[in-house]
Amino acid sequence: MKRPSHSPARFARLALSAWTALSAVGIFCPLMARATDLGTVGPTYEIAEPHLLQMIEQRLREKERSGELARIEQEARQRGTDSVRQPTPVAGVRTTAAPRTFYYDPTYTLDQNILGAKGELLFAAGTQANPLNVVSMTRHLLFFDARDTRQVRRARELMAHYQGKVKPILTGGSYLDLMKSWRIPVYYDQQGLLTRRLGITQVPALVSQEGKRLRIDEMEVIR
Repeated sequence: MKRPSHSPARFARLALSAWTALSAVGIFCPLMARATDLGTVGPTYEIAEPHLLQMIEQRLREKERSGELARIEQEARQRGTDSVRQPTPVAGVRTTAAPRTFYYDPTYTLDQNILGAKGELLFAAGTQANPLNVVSMTRHLLFFDARDTRQVRRARELMAHYQGKVKPILTGGSYLDLMKSWRIPVYYDQQGLLTRRLGITQVPALVSQEGKRLRIDEMEVIR
């Protein structure tokens, strides 16, 4: 009968598997300190891939020569300027269609114990705290969309009515342009953090303190 032939690579794999199995049961433990050169299994080649940093540098130089790099830089600067002058409008907030008044209770309940430096209990889980017990609102919060001239006009009327004790907060439009025009600080509800927390879905909306709660009036826009 003809003996099956084995390639050097297959023989090496079989030998390695056998050595691993025997080592697991301790047969080769006394010989582990000795190393044997089994030679090279198959041909070897030098790494032919280009150096990553050199490749990046080469591509940047090519883009610089073609003028593409300058175009990319200009577009990046323009995007940065646009994001500052015209921030992304707050999603989920629209012009008031049906006026409503509702309340927001800012009371916070601890969901875990608060411990001191030595492990002592400072505040137990379930403890409630209302920030309005400590500090009161000194100004109303007025949310509106500066892209709507009607809302801008309504905002000016409310600021005059409350003698300037109003903090204007935009949900859309350019706060920079409005600051230049009004010459007062104008804020922006970035990523809708405040409107989501307060439950505001329509603007203009006026937030006022009423006792230990916040009263929110989503007001009709007068044409």
